[in-house]
Amino acid sequence: MLIAFDADDTLWPNQPHFDRVEATFFDILAHCGDPATLQPQMYAVQRRNMALYGYGAKALTLSLIETAIQLTEGAVTSADIQQLLDLGKDLLRFRIELLPGVAEVLPELRLRGHRLMLLTKGDLFDQESKLARSGLGDLFDHVEVVSEKDEPTYQRLFQRYQATPDNFIMIGNSLKSDVLPVVRLGYRAIHVPYHATWIHEQVSDAELVGMEFQQVTQLAEVLRYLP
Repeated sequence: MLIAFDADDTLWPNQPHFDRVEATFFDILAHCGDPATLQPQMYAVQRRNMALYGYGAKALTLSLIETAIQLTEGAVTSADIQQLLDLGKDLLRFRIELLPGVAEVLPELRLRGHRLMLLTKGDLFDQESKLARSGLGDLFDHVEVVSEKDEPTYQRLFQRYQATPDNFIMIGNSLKSDVLPVVRLGYRAIHVPYHATWIHEQVSDAELVGMEFQQVTQLAEVLRYLP
């Protein structure tokens, strides 16, 4: 069986680092409003830029600088811009700490004879760097860094790896990216919730109606659902 794992917030924490950067951004721009006021404007800039920048630390950094320019009507200081750049660089080199169960589950699945894939979206350089820093690289037979995790992307990957509903399963923390597109195509997915979820990855209850998938509370539990 080919078992695909999401990376960020499935194998290691990621969103908390981004949340801390955004919190610092709100502190820097506190004279422009409180976080409840600034957050929608920041996210609007992020959404507008996704088609150009994609996802990840670099995309966030550029969007934060653009938002700061807009909110201050061009009066943002060079010192504030430098601070935002430094925060972005921190996102590109933070220490990777594996989430509970990761160090046990991946080797066990390989011992059972499964092929493992890392399937993540975002900036290629950033994601490859995180995988290298994680020390997990040798456990994966395949690594795919994609610009989006939607149904067309999964269909291309299924064709490339000759995956069928009987020999493929996707495991990840994001319902929007890791679970729903896979289930809609008739394949299996296991949801491993994480306590922090980016607003762009949140889904409504209506989107879950009729969707059948397994959900576990921690990664170690996936071994119960796999041969």
